[in-house]
Amino acid sequence: MEAHTKEYQLDLISAITNLRHNDIDTIATKLFEIKQKQKTVYVIGNGGSAATPVHAAGDWSKSLEVKTLCLTDNIAAVTAFANDDSYGHIFEGQLKIFLNESDLVIGFSGSGNSENVLRGIEYAKSKGVFTIGLTGNYKGQMGGKLSQLADLAIVVNTQSMERIEDAHLIIVHMVKELFRAKYLRQTEINKYFYGGNDE
Repeated sequence: MEAHTKEYQLDLISAITNLRHNDIDTIATKLFEIKQKQKTVYVIGNGGSAATPVHAAGDWSKSLEVKTLCLTDNIAAVTAFANDDSYGHIFEGQLKIFLNESDLVIGFSGSGNSENVLRGIEYAKSKGVFTIGLTGNYKGQMGGKLSQLADLAIVVNTQSMERIEDAHLIIVHMVKELFRAKYLRQTEINKYFYGGNDE
């Protein structure tokens, strides 16, 4: 059993180590642009990949003051679109109502093949909105369709769904800390790291 735990640790460490700084930096830069333009980030996903966007929306809104909305949070809207149309349209339907020019859409999908995430990303791209996909090498699929569809795709190089989801949350936190380091005043950085930490 210890060997299994060790393998989990080593595989996750490898997946995180192989993330590219430039990709993390691009996301942080996009968030800063959203903040400057007073636009909105929309985050979407299913299951565990719905929980991570909820976390991202909370962190980025509160700590970075970047307007970030998770489209799974409005359960009435989600179930209405699922019931009246189809589950595959739950994000696309909401984006048709809320999405504006120069917003940002980030899709989370461990496999990269979640229909409703793909439809949401496709709709955003059809409106000229920049899209980001966080996915993984689940079952050796190398990020699935999302990796080819999104303007920027980060494919976590592990075949374990659990480790992919772990890495996605770490990416959310990497972006948060890089944003602070690049774009917030030193006094705010000091407050964050040495006093008044919020999490």
